[in-house]
Amino acid sequence: MPISRSCLACLCILSAAALFISACGSRGEETAQVIQEGDSTVTVVDGLGREVSVPFDPDFVICSGPGCLRLLAYLKAQDRIVAVDDMEGRRPDFEARPYALANPWFEEMPIFGEFRGHDNPELIVYLDPQPQVIFKTYPLMGMDPVELESKTGIPVVVLNYGTLTSGRSDLYNSLRTMGAVMDRSERAEEVIAFMDSVMADLRSRTASIPEDDRPSCYVGGIAYRGPHGFQSTEPAYPPFVFVGANNVALPEGMEDRPREHADVAKEQIVAWDPEVLFVDLSTLEADPQSSAIYQLGTDPAYRTLSAVGEGRVYGLMPYNWYTKNFGSILANAYFIGKVLYPDAFADIDPRETADDIYAFLVGARVFDRLNASFQGRVFQRLEI
Repeated sequence: MPISRSCLACLCILSAAALFISACGSRGEETAQVIQEGDSTVTVVDGLGREVSVPFDPDFVICSGPGCLRLLAYLKAQDRIVAVDDMEGRRPDFEARPYALANPWFEEMPIFGEFRGHDNPELIVYLDPQPQVIFKTYPLMGMDPVELESKTGIPVVVLNYGTLTSGRSDLYNSLRTMGAVMDRSERAEEVIAFMDSVMADLRSRTASIPEDDRPSCYVGGIAYRGPHGFQSTEPAYPPFVFVGANNVALPEGMEDRPREHADVAKEQIVAWDPEVLFVDLSTLEADPQSSAIYQLGTDPAYRTLSAVGEGRVYGLMPYNWYTKNFGSILANAYFIGKVLYPDAFADIDPRETADDIYAFLVGARVFDRLNASFQGRVFQRLEI
C-alpha cells in the first residue's frame, strides 16, 4: 500500500527527530540549568540567573505568564496544574492555542490571577492542593517573581520564553529547566530535537532555490498585544526565515536579529507591491473595519496591489496568541513554502502536516477546530 503524501511528510519529520535526539543529548548536558539533583529536590538556575531549589518531580504546580502553560503541555506534564490564570480559563470566540484546544479542561480549573503574570498571592495560598512550584514567564510583566515567592512561600522558577530564531537558546534552556524540575528531561530533548528537525527540513527544501525564483512577499495583520491591521508585521517573521522567503519588510542582514514587530507605512507596502500577500488571521479579532482583510478589500491604496487584484492573498494561523505559538509557526512555514515554491513542497498537505506537528507537541490533531475558529480561512486563498 503506497504511503500518502501526508504520512510521508510525517515520517520524514519524525525520523529526522529521532536522529537529532541522540545528537542533542550532549548539548543538553552542556546547557542544562541544573546545579544539583537529589532524590527529593533539584536546584536549577532560572531565567533571572538565580539558583532556585524546588521539589523534584512535583505533583502540583501552576504556570504564570504568557506561554508558560504551553511549555508545560509540550512536556506532557499539564496534568500537574492545580489552577490557571484567567486567560487560560476563558472560552473565547476565537481560539488559536493548540495546547488549550487539546486540553479543554483548563477552562474548568480554579483561577489564581489575571493574565500576563498578574498573579494574586491570596488566591494562590488558598489553593487546595497547594502548588509546590510556580513557573513564571515574562518576569517583567505583572507581579515580581521574588515578591511572589515571598508572599506565597512557594519557590518561583522564572523561564525566558524565547523564540525559534534569535531566542532559540532561551526557549531550549527553558524547556530543559522545566524538564529537570518535572522529571521530563527526556521529553524536553525530544521536543527540542523535533523543532530542530522540522526547521532543518524546511531549510533543506528551499536552500537550492535561486534568488530569482523566490517571489517577493509580505505578511500583515500580526497580533502584538492585541489584534492589528495590515500594516502590522514582523520583519524577521520566522516562517519566512525558515523557507528563505523574499520578505520585502526584512532589512538586509536582519534575519537572525531580535526585531519582533513593526508598523509599516501603507505607502511603503504599496511601493513594494509584493507578489504574494499573507494575512495573520488574528486580525479577525479586531473591530471588523480595522481588520487587515477589510482594509485590503476597501482601501483604495491596497486595492492597487497586484496580489490583491490577481488573487494571491492567503490566510495564516495566528503567530501570537498569548505569545508565540511555536507549533503554528512551524506549520505556517510549510504552507508558505507550498505557496511560494510548490515543487519543493509537492509532497506536503499543509493541514495534515499541521496536525502532525500538533499531535507531537500537544498530543492532539486540532487543526480543524482551530480553523473553524477563524471561519475556515486558514491556509486558504482569501476572497478580498
